[in-house]
Amino acid sequence: MRVLRIAAGLAGAALLTGASAAVAEDNQAGVPLTPAEAAGPWTIEYAGHALCTVTLSASHAVKTSATCGEYLPVSPTGWQTTKDGMALTGSDGQPLIAFHRWSNSLFVAHRSSGVDIQLRRGGPGQIGQGLPG
Repeated sequence: MRVLRIAAGLAGAALLTGASAAVAEDNQAGVPLTPAEAAGPWTIEYAGHALCTVTLSASHAVKTSATCGEYLPVSPTGWQTTKDGMALTGSDGQPLIAFHRWSNSLFVAHRSSGVDIQLRRGGPGQIGQGLPG
């Protein structure tokens, strides 16, 4: 009987530890994007469809795929940290579109038109494959 109580206590402790570890993995909502986190490909999505890919560098530069011109009014050339995420910027350094951080790998821009645009870590075919968030 005592062995069963100990085993149940250990199982409960393991569940609690696992739950707190899962929360700790995704504690980035509302936190600015750091240069080290930014580096690499990101996909701009709308309504669950990948529109184009932007590649962010730790030096705040941005490269866009050819298809981004169809969806963005001005091609971004850089990015900057905001108080709760990041913004893509134009050649004049002014923000073109700001994204609020929802998780480690998801940023969302709420547009006045009611259209939400998402920025997800990874290029096409990589989203959700072993990436946090």
